[in-house]
Amino acid sequence: MSSISKILDHNKAFVEQSRYQEFQTTKYPDKKIVILTCMDTRLLELLPKAMGLRNGDAKIIKNAGAVISHPFGSIMRSILVAIYELKAEEVCVIGHHGCGMIGLQSSSILEKAKQNGTDENLIDTLTNAGIDLDKWLTGFPCVEESVSNSVRLIKNHPLSPNHIPVHGMIIHPETGKLDLVIDGYNSTNLPESGKRGCS
Repeated sequence: MSSISKILDHNKAFVEQSRYQEFQTTKYPDKKIVILTCMDTRLLELLPKAMGLRNGDAKIIKNAGAVISHPFGSIMRSILVAIYELKAEEVCVIGHHGCGMIGLQSSSILEKAKQNGTDENLIDTLTNAGIDLDKWLTGFPCVEESVSNSVRLIKNHPLSPNHIPVHGMIIHPETGKLDLVIDGYNSTNLPESGKRGCS
């Protein structure tokens, strides 16, 4: 049986047995927070539990590394929608130790893409069209610096309201311990780009 078949079978029973009722809430985050975090599987349940969050408490946006790669991309748009339309009053960027984006090189992904049937001419065409695949597919050397960069981008975005605190944290993916990198209540503590130390 395929993964999707198993999911659909489980879902049928889930709905028929009304197990959804304990998760019912509104579209507005009860704790008025929007979180940008990594898509790492270890954080799926650990992060909300480590933060004391229940279903409906927060808007959670996930991507590889909790990185905002473009100031006018879908991640930043989602954060702005959460603030202006869904009543979020704080933003929290949460990276994690042992992230797969640390040290990731574009060459590794591009080589695997070729091994899976992507034509090298297509890669050349994208590069010649001005798409910087190396930058787009490269990770970061330091999670602390990456979190700081995302916080800075959100805080300094031209459409971000000045009064919204933007926090930066790092979670340990095994213990759930949270370390505060940037206290959004203290707007004077934003480090300059590249100045945050790596651990």
